[in-house]
Amino acid sequence: MVYQDHWALTQWFHHYSRLLGAENLYIVSHGADPRIQEICPGASVLTIPRDRLQGFDHWRGRMLNGFQQGLLELYDWVIRTDADELICLDPNQWTSFGDLLQAQEAAAVFALGFNLFDFSAPQADKATAEVFSRARDGVFTGHYSKAWAVRRPIGLRRHGVQLRPDRLAKFPFAMPRGVYLAHLKFTDQTALATMSDIRKAVGNSNVPGLPGKAWHQADREAEEKVAKAQALPCLPWPEAEEQAWSQLQQPVRDEDKSILRAKSLRFAFRTRLPDWFGR
Repeated sequence: MVYQDHWALTQWFHHYSRLLGAENLYIVSHGADPRIQEICPGASVLTIPRDRLQGFDHWRGRMLNGFQQGLLELYDWVIRTDADELICLDPNQWTSFGDLLQAQEAAAVFALGFNLFDFSAPQADKATAEVFSRARDGVFTGHYSKAWAVRRPIGLRRHGVQLRPDRLAKFPFAMPRGVYLAHLKFTDQTALATMSDIRKAVGNSNVPGLPGKAWHQADREAEEKVAKAQALPCLPWPEAEEQAWSQLQQPVRDEDKSILRAKSLRFAFRTRLPDWFGR
């Protein structure tokens, strides 16, 4: 589901159409936007009205869970990400999404997440470049170590899976090695400034049930996030990846909401992505 985030959507389409085929991609456009079909030729675009923001997170989640469940009538697995999230597979461990998903016994799969940053000098051609060709710094985060694929009618909520209470205690937490979620929100500074203005306008509209407090000062929050990431010490990828993955193997089983999710851990280091990203 997307609204105005054309830079991220361009990266999203390039990534998933190459791996899955455009005909298997579905975009929910939050408001009419003819550019989405131009950016994503061959994909299916469903347009919904943007005249109701009250209770946004709740009705959005229910709607997308319903759409996801409908797609499971047609597909063995449904992958669901935001427009600024790319699921990346280590080619030394997995040859394709099909290879990975066929190997899973669990009905839902999580990925080790990181925020992606570009600390290089600005260049005129960056807006259209493939993101991993120029952005190589990542900061692992439990918050974005999200559930991203399901093969049963299981709802996604709060970056995890929502289960019946009687299934919560024993439901497997599957985060296979070599599977990563790259979060692009902070990668491109021009796109970040544009989307921060949109988030601020929504966050300060005084409508009940809007997204989190960070939207009220989205530009300041983004600037602080980038500055803090750049100041972190840099660990080699094998050491950083091992540390982050290991610390996330004991998930949260939220009995109040009946949600299984990764711990929202913050890691005090950044790392450089290996060369295989983007290949």
